Amino acid sequence: MDFAPSARSQEYLQRLHAFIDRHVAPFDPVYRRENAELNAGADWRGWRVHPRIAELKALAREAGLWNLFLPDAELGAGLSLLEYAPLAEAMGRYEFCAEIFNCNAPDTGNMEVLYHYGSEPQKARWLRPLLDGAIRSVFCMTEPEVASSDATNMRAQIRIEGDEIVVDGRKWWSTGIGHPDARVAIFMGLTDADAAPHARHGMALVPLDAPGVRIERMLPTFGEYDPPYGHGEVSFDNVRLPLDHLIQGPGQGFAIAQGRLGPGRIHHCMRAIGAAERALELLIRRGAGREAFGQPILRLGGNLERVAQARMAIDQARLLTLYAAWKIERFGVKQAMSEISAIKVVAPNMLQEIVDQAIQIHGGAGVSHDTPLTGLFALARALRIADGPDEVHRAMVARVELAKYGIGGKRGAAA
Repeated sequence: MDFAPSARSQEYLQRLHAFIDRHVAPFDPVYRRENAELNAGADWRGWRVHPRIAELKALAREAGLWNLFLPDAELGAGLSLLEYAPLAEAMGRYEFCAEIFNCNAPDTGNMEVLYHYGSEPQKARWLRPLLDGAIRSVFCMTEPEVASSDATNMRAQIRIEGDEIVVDGRKWWSTGIGHPDARVAIFMGLTDADAAPHARHGMALVPLDAPGVRIERMLPTFGEYDPPYGHGEVSFDNVRLPLDHLIQGPGQGFAIAQGRLGPGRIHHCMRAIGAAERALELLIRRGAGREAFGQPILRLGGNLERVAQARMAIDQARLLTLYAAWKIERFGVKQAMSEISAIKVVAPNMLQEIVDQAIQIHGGAGVSHDTPLTGLFALARALRIADGPDEVHRAMVARVELAKYGIGGKRGAAA
């Protein structure tokens, strides 16, 4: 196995780094300050996108740095998952960066769902505008009334009534629901409560302006609402839609979700690695530039050892994530479940630890809005819950490992 970036990946990466260095990095402190001024508070109805974002998106598209995640040479860059991984890492250095290249979650996952599973009319209505960056989308899976760490617990419904579907339920932590350009949600719900556990659910495309869809509130993460994206609680009350809004058909929800989440976790983890690289850089520059007790802070209190540990942890996480991407491409998502689960534990925990150390070395500045560190810490901590908590992923890794020795099920695991 060879994880070295291909010539095509290296060429895109060089262009991407040049664009980020020229346009994104200088704008980052301005964006963080002005976005907070534009979008104060929990009332998403007044949220606005910073005007510079649209300008940067236009520049990125002109530069051919658009839809880089999509393995289709006509609609995107045509890069494989392994080729795209270093690009995701580069975008992860700045929280808003992925949107500039139309590579932001949850839109990437939703576009992949439509690309792989959508009908031609669904692609024409929703995929094309998403690929153009004209609209944004939401993924509605997690529910407040059940333990969503077990996705089979979902109780929201998609009922088929003649030539219509009826969508009912309540979802929360629906990322991007507050964005002014959000137009459609992919909603996962029960289509047959009596079927096998992983054949009970389906996915439907729900326009956010459909009667019965109501955004109840935005949910803060450590007191921050993440405007103009937001993470919201949404109710779906007897939402009636044509049958052709169902993706693939009843009972296909988990199969679609598995196809969506495998590549998506590679994206998340590589962006987390990029964020960790930036946190480490901030730690080193701050530690080398400040003195206490007659010497640079970097040389006090075991900080050099922390730098070394951070370097090793980042490189380990990167190699594991690239291995997972390689295995997905070589053998498919089902054969890479252990590795996908492993990176989902390793990368966010690694990021959280390094950001915490960077905050510590910055002192009071580290917990202020003067640096991006509080935002990165919130991102890392939330990622340890999003797309499945650490415990669920550790259980998957353990289950696969025990199966190698013929040990399965609860009795076998206890033995």
